[in-house]
Amino acid sequence: MVSQEHYIPEGEKAILKPMHPTSVEGVDDMIRLGDLSEAGLLRNLLVRHKQIFSVYQVHLYHERKLGELPPHIFAIADSCYFNMRRNKRNQCCIISGESGAGKTESTKLILQFLAAVSGQHSWIEQQIIHANPVLEAFGNAKTIRNDNSSRFGKYVEVYFNKEGIIEGAHMEQYLLEKSRVCHQAPHERNYHIFYCMLSGMQSDHKKTLSLGDASQFKYLTEGDCLTCDGRDDADEFGRIRAALKILTFSDRDCWEIFKLLAAILHMGNIDFQSTTMNNMDSCDVLSSNHFSVTAKLLEVQRNSLTHRSFMTNREIVTKPLSSEQATSTRDTFAKAMYGRLFVWMFTKVNSAIHKPQTDEPSYTRKSIGLLDIFGFENFPQNSFEQLCINYANEHLQQFFVRHIFKLEQDEYSKEGISWKRIAFSDNQKTLDLLAIKPLNILALIDEESTFPKGTDATMLNKMNTEHSGNKLYMSFKGNHGMSFGVKHFAGTVYYDCEGFLEKNRDALSMDILGVIQKSSNKLLKLIFEKEMNTNSFRQSLDSLMKALALCQPFFIRCFKPNDKKMPMVFDRNLCMQQLRYSGMLDTIKIRKLGYPIRHTFKDFLQRYRVLLKSVDSICRAMIKDKEDWKIGKNKIFLRDHHDSFLELEREQELYKKALIIQRVMIAHKDRSNFVKKRRAALVLQKNWRGHRDRRLKQGFARLQAKVRSRQLHTEYMRRRAAAITLQTQTRGYLARKDLKRKKDAVILLQTQTRGLLARKTLKRMKTDVKKEAQERIALELQQRLEELLKKNEEAAKSQKKDEEDTVENIFGFLPSAVGGQEGPAPEGFEVRKEREKEKEKEKERERERERENDEFSFSKFASLHFQGSSTHSYIQQRLRQPLLHHEDEGDTLACLTVWWIILRFMGDLPEPKQERVSAIADPIQMNLGQRQARRLSSLPEEQPKPKMQAVQEEEDVLFGERATYDRPMTPLEKLHIIVGYAIVRHDIRDEIYCQILKQLTDNKNHKSTNRGWTLLSICLGIFPPTDRLTKYLQSFIRYGPSEYSSYCAERLQRTLANGERSEPPCWVELQVGKNKKPISVAVGLMDGRSISVTLDSASSSAEVCSAIIQKIKLQDTYGFSLYAAMYEKIWSLGSGSQHVLDAVSMCEQEEKRQGKEEQHAPWRLYFRKEIFTPWHDCSSDQVSTDLIYKQIIHGLKSGDYQSDKEDDYVQLAAKHYYVQHGSESSMETTNKIVRECMSMTLIENKSVAKLVQMVHSAHTQGPYINSTKPAFEVKAEIVQYAQEKWPVYFSRLYEAEIISGPSVPQDQFVVVVNWKGVFFQDVTEAAFMQLSYPEVSGIEMRIVCLMTPKGMYELKVVKGKDFVELVNMFISGLKERSQYAVAIQDLKDPTLLSYRRGDVLYIIKDGEYSSEEGWIKARNERTNQTGAISLDAIRILPMLTRPTEETLVNMILLFHTNLWRKSYSCHLVPLSIGLREPKEGGRGKGGAKERLWANSKEPLKQPLLRSLQGNSEICHLASDCFTDILPDYPVKHVRTPIDLTNQIFGPATARVELRDEIYCQIMKQMTNNNHGLSMERGWQLLWLCCGLFPPSQLLLRHAQRFLESRTREPLASTCLQRMQAIIEGRKLPPHQVEVDAIQNNSTQIFHKVHFPNDTSEIFEVTSTMRIKDLCRNIAKDLRLSSSDGYSLFVKTSTKVVSMDSKEYFFDNLRQLTDVVKKGKKVKEATPTIVPYLVLFMRKLWFNVIPGKDITADLAFHFPQELPKYLRGYHNVAKEDMISLAGLLFRIQVETDKSQFVMIPRMLKDLVPADQQRIMTPDDWKKHIINAYNKQAGITVDEAKLQFLKTISQWPTFGCVFFEVKQTSEKSYPSVITLSISKQGVSIINPKTKEVLVMHLFSKITSWSSGNTYFHLTIGNLVQGNTLLCETSVGYRISDLLSSYKDMYLNEIPRVRKSKGINM
Repeated sequence: MVSQEHYIPEGEKAILKPMHPTSVEGVDDMIRLGDLSEAGLLRNLLVRHKQIFSVYQVHLYHERKLGELPPHIFAIADSCYFNMRRNKRNQCCIISGESGAGKTESTKLILQFLAAVSGQHSWIEQQIIHANPVLEAFGNAKTIRNDNSSRFGKYVEVYFNKEGIIEGAHMEQYLLEKSRVCHQAPHERNYHIFYCMLSGMQSDHKKTLSLGDASQFKYLTEGDCLTCDGRDDADEFGRIRAALKILTFSDRDCWEIFKLLAAILHMGNIDFQSTTMNNMDSCDVLSSNHFSVTAKLLEVQRNSLTHRSFMTNREIVTKPLSSEQATSTRDTFAKAMYGRLFVWMFTKVNSAIHKPQTDEPSYTRKSIGLLDIFGFENFPQNSFEQLCINYANEHLQQFFVRHIFKLEQDEYSKEGISWKRIAFSDNQKTLDLLAIKPLNILALIDEESTFPKGTDATMLNKMNTEHSGNKLYMSFKGNHGMSFGVKHFAGTVYYDCEGFLEKNRDALSMDILGVIQKSSNKLLKLIFEKEMNTNSFRQSLDSLMKALALCQPFFIRCFKPNDKKMPMVFDRNLCMQQLRYSGMLDTIKIRKLGYPIRHTFKDFLQRYRVLLKSVDSICRAMIKDKEDWKIGKNKIFLRDHHDSFLELEREQELYKKALIIQRVMIAHKDRSNFVKKRRAALVLQKNWRGHRDRRLKQGFARLQAKVRSRQLHTEYMRRRAAAITLQTQTRGYLARKDLKRKKDAVILLQTQTRGLLARKTLKRMKTDVKKEAQERIALELQQRLEELLKKNEEAAKSQKKDEEDTVENIFGFLPSAVGGQEGPAPEGFEVRKEREKEKEKEKERERERERENDEFSFSKFASLHFQGSSTHSYIQQRLRQPLLHHEDEGDTLACLTVWWIILRFMGDLPEPKQERVSAIADPIQMNLGQRQARRLSSLPEEQPKPKMQAVQEEEDVLFGERATYDRPMTPLEKLHIIVGYAIVRHDIRDEIYCQILKQLTDNKNHKSTNRGWTLLSICLGIFPPTDRLTKYLQSFIRYGPSEYSSYCAERLQRTLANGERSEPPCWVELQVGKNKKPISVAVGLMDGRSISVTLDSASSSAEVCSAIIQKIKLQDTYGFSLYAAMYEKIWSLGSGSQHVLDAVSMCEQEEKRQGKEEQHAPWRLYFRKEIFTPWHDCSSDQVSTDLIYKQIIHGLKSGDYQSDKEDDYVQLAAKHYYVQHGSESSMETTNKIVRECMSMTLIENKSVAKLVQMVHSAHTQGPYINSTKPAFEVKAEIVQYAQEKWPVYFSRLYEAEIISGPSVPQDQFVVVVNWKGVFFQDVTEAAFMQLSYPEVSGIEMRIVCLMTPKGMYELKVVKGKDFVELVNMFISGLKERSQYAVAIQDLKDPTLLSYRRGDVLYIIKDGEYSSEEGWIKARNERTNQTGAISLDAIRILPMLTRPTEETLVNMILLFHTNLWRKSYSCHLVPLSIGLREPKEGGRGKGGAKERLWANSKEPLKQPLLRSLQGNSEICHLASDCFTDILPDYPVKHVRTPIDLTNQIFGPATARVELRDEIYCQIMKQMTNNNHGLSMERGWQLLWLCCGLFPPSQLLLRHAQRFLESRTREPLASTCLQRMQAIIEGRKLPPHQVEVDAIQNNSTQIFHKVHFPNDTSEIFEVTSTMRIKDLCRNIAKDLRLSSSDGYSLFVKTSTKVVSMDSKEYFFDNLRQLTDVVKKGKKVKEATPTIVPYLVLFMRKLWFNVIPGKDITADLAFHFPQELPKYLRGYHNVAKEDMISLAGLLFRIQVETDKSQFVMIPRMLKDLVPADQQRIMTPDDWKKHIINAYNKQAGITVDEAKLQFLKTISQWPTFGCVFFEVKQTSEKSYPSVITLSISKQGVSIINPKTKEVLVMHLFSKITSWSSGNTYFHLTIGNLVQGNTLLCETSVGYRISDLLSSYKDMYLNEIPRVRKSKGINM
């Protein structure tokens, strides 16, 4: 303001007075002004300086009371926030003022403040803040009074959860000034978005939209102003695009918006040329490309701007428009399009910022509303928009007056407070004129708008006529004027009526609407879908005022210093005018004299009772001035500043009381500890004294014993010496005597020996003479026999060949030896052969070396596990003990027997010459074939055999050579013995393999080796080794002969995959052992075909069936199985895991038992239909139907399928006739058909001729003879007949024995399962019980439990698992296909389908309801009504037809019996804890009174506690929790233990009021409970509960008494400790780790924690341990100097997240690792824990000095810093890189210099990734070797430390780096690196490593992160710079910034706390 001199006339000097001291320097709070006048107010505004809005002031005003600090807009915002949380009431802040006064900026500041104090840095906060730039761009424009004038009003409602954290917002818009789109006043602009788009959009995009600069468009040039000072439109466009991304606008959405904006601009350039058509004014569009571009952008075809259509009574009339009318239509269309687009954008923004409530439904979240609405406007020319704007301001002024003056003064009068009323300006009459009283101005405008012939002139005449007598209404004095005036609270405004009605109607023509409907532009059609209400502004304004009336209001008045938009200019007159009409003087007076703070006596005492005991005493003591407080009838009234004063006093007093409590509690704790220690000391002293005395007494006794022992020792030594002397003399005498005797004996022996030798010499000489004579006679005989030998040569050859064949037959399974040809060897053959042998020996030695070096060599196994002196090498002696240790004596003897048979099999022992007779039977052969639970008629006439007995040895046989085995045996018999022992005795399998491997090791006998490998390969196909031997066996096979190695390895893998065999090998397996090829067998189909399949020892029936199905292309595969047959018997092998060759072996054994040879067993395999599904459809697969049809015909022929009626056979034969021969009819063919279909029994009973006649008649008279019915359909009929008629022939049979349940005729029977149901069948195959599937309510797999209407049967079933799976599959499949259900309860609800219990419901599957959501659509067959029904209220029947009445009765009986559920009973001692009254007749009429303290088998209908009654939602949750506590309560879905604990404890952790209820329910079910399993589960639940939340004070002592009274329970004391340790309840149910621990009966919970150096340790974690405590424990255990800066992290498959140190460990772990798995209903959604690791790492790098903490350096600092270095984040000099590379090379190889050659390959681990190419690999190698040699002598740990010391000198040491893509700052590259350190955030160019800018933490205002974005604001809240980055790790950046900032804030004491201490 320019200073000017003013001269005061002499006459006026007398009225001058000195300025009040408060007006000289000004005051912050105008209430403190001494000169309370207009001049004083104006002066104070003049001298008050403008404050800077910074982050410092946000923290300064946060949590401060209004008046505690100088007035500030932040103080108002914090008062709103504080009152909302304190009073639990919605707040609103009404910001008013003229245009340009700063309302929008004030709104933004408050939003920034609320986001800052919320403190979460959440994405939703940034979305709310960034909604402002978008809405300002589309709703703000430059006017002559304001460069950023809001041309619309908005009400922002920010929602907070109960923790005071922002969780959403909602925005409403009011009255956008649409006329500005087409017309602007001079020196004004259109909306900002047009100029920003044209300045900032990319050139190619502008070209696509045919856009240029702003000067080319008429809609932007009408105001003759294209720029705005201080505003860069191009930069703003970038910010708008960034904000749109944050608000989830997709690129497609943005492009569609820009298309509409471009279309509006082009539409403004469309001109019209006037013409005449049919004597009527019309126009044409002038030729220009703007029209075609507009049509292209809007995607419309027809021109609707030059004519208008009207709807008359009978037809639509089209009228041409003049050029002026067409221009108006064009502008109307453009305004409507922009207005609808603006509304749509509000909707889109709201969808982004409006989030659902996260708190429990019972809590209603609170909000703070901010009203930023257009200010009062008075222009030289005012139109309809100004009238609406000023009307809204009148409403707000009345709202202000009502709250400030009316309600407050009325309150004083009502409470009897002496008060002098203050006069104020009331604008109620102006509101009456505008909108309240009848025939008001707005009502007249609306009325005239409804008349088709109404004009602005007629409207004005009516207003003048109606309101001419009103002093507030002023009519225009001229005759032709079109204006009227209204006296507003801010001054008189004259309004130009031209265009009032058109703007009020705001309607588009039918033609334009038709064009829009036919447009292809989706966004254009979308924004015009909803019909706009013409009175929407008044209605929305009324709803706004109602919403404001429900809130506690705060008012902010904005004043603008001048109208010229100039800085530092203060227009006194303008400011005085604003002060007057705003009523500020009166407001200040009433605030200064009034009592704005009011409390009821109850609330006041409840809050401030800590100060004194009564209201009066508190006020007298705390408030010195009696005029500053008043006591009314019901309330206490205080001055404004005393509220904050009392709050400070209260907090100080609470602080003092807390200190007293702490002092007393600490003293009590220390006293208790002292007493405990004193008691312990007394006990120690007592015990020590007793111990000392006992030691002294023992010392004396020990001394006496010592003396006596020495005396005795001396006497003993004397006597010993005498005895030795006596012994010496005696022994000398005896020795001499013995020597003489031996000498005489030797002489005698020599004499006799010499005589004997002489006699033998003489005899030998006589024998030699006789031998010479015999040789001469032999020579003569030789000559005579030569001729005879030549004649018999061929006979001899033939005899030799027969002998070789005999040997071959015995060992024919062995591979043939490769030998040379007969005849002379070629020259040099012996040399070559020797060389080859040497090579072979060399290879063998090499393989032996590799085998010995192998980690799993057999020799190492032998040295580890063989007992005694046994070795791993080949021997030929018998074993005296087994190789491995066996506890069982029978196993030991069996091992020795097997060793004997193995030696005989391999040829290492000869076969016995003849069999020894023994009466002892072979125990292995006795038991082969009895180990399986076979089908009842599996083999013909099997005789029962005794069970396997332990092998007992005969006394005369050594080590297992049984008499039954001491005979010649075939190789197959030996195999059966070896493998049979392995099958019967599992514990000797490793022994058998070790014996075979031992005989194969170092075995030089080629034949023996081949036989041994053959034996090994066969064993590998029968049974697997244990895990102990598997790896060693695989290693042995790998080094075996090439022809056996791969073959044996494959057989071992197959056996491990398919399981062990239950029968010994068959003859077929022995035969294929020679060529090692698969077994090829033929499987017969029922149509006569044979399918060749290959088998091996491990082949299962499932594999064979799968191969057959693929070959015949079978689609309907279920129920087909593999069958084995021998003679007339056939049995099923199923289609599962049963081994095929086991069945073959059984057949061979049966053949041998009948005295025949195994190889001649006539076994066969067939592929047949075994069982039908209840929903079998013959039309689904013709191949399947044809096979079943052929099977039926074959069964009829063989007599397998029999019928009681003879006609059934005839009709089936007739249909077979038609299938085979069609309509042909002949007796010969019929005879053939009879022989094909009829069994021999039937043919013998009936003559063939009679059967032929009957079949022929049935065929000729049947329905098919004259039809063209396809043969396939007749086959299907035959199959359907067999399915319906013979279900027992298509069944699966299971042997069963009843354990418990209702009585049955016999204990052992057969359970038959087929498509009809489950049948119990006796030995006569007569069914004595039949159960359809609806009658089977459930089946469980423990002992098989079958729940039926008659009760629950507990059965022991052979193959029970298969039985349960089959029945469950049939039941679930029927339910999926069923269309019938039965109601299990009553319901009468008009909105749903009503039904009674037992009603049959027909399910309608039309997709209207989803069963996954728990609802289906059904029709009640009793009422024929249709509607929705819950799945919980019905039972879907597993049947495909309508149920019979008998079935329904059984179903209802089944639902309401207790036999199908198990529960345990518990009792609860009645406690005085507020239990509700028990009900009379707990079980219907006449029942006993309900006992709340007794256990219950039924769910609770109401909670136990009285306090929970009345809240239906809480009652429902409590009942559900009790249902989950009940064990084995029937539910639709199987629930895991973690699911149950989630449902039991989840509601209680979220709702405090449910916690006592859960305690009571658990204790109720545990008292006097005799069920062991039930009690165990109850204690587990109570243990979990005590670690989650404590009971209330009312229940605490009862719960403690409950636990203390159960001293015998091991968990009682632990539960008591956990209950006392938990102070603040957990937020989430137990974690899976906790549940697993207590289920394993472990009260200690251990969790693995991983460290950066790839190590891990196990740490104990309690349920009540917080993360910071766990970090301290880990640091202490690792001996770190401090835990500061370290944190726990959770690593999942997708991300690594830091854990919150303040949270409980298991709560935070659940939050980070739980993934919701959706169920059928929302309430059934269950969380699933994803795999995770817990890491412990350094997070904050402050005070890190390498060498200060060696453990931290080696375990954390080095492994965390090395990856950053290698990724190239640091700016490193070349010399440092070489030196560091040498250190890293030493760390990897230590002192191994042989690794120098590997340096080029190791560069990625030695040098940063981006620096590896600055030198060649060889140069790097040379430099690294030099550096390595210079660093000689240091250890690996010293190298790591030196590495850290080097990089710690760099400024980027300890930084965390993030590579992000930024879009907000043009001067930065698109990809930047953010580094976060203890100093702040640095922005680095990733290519040059140059730090572009460094922001200290004190300069960072806010930040937030989303899924793909991170947002950072630097600077103050008003003019901060924004950095928007695209990244998927924004959550990590945000968490790291928060951690560093919290670290600094914790070190700086708060101002408030310091003041509190000073006070």
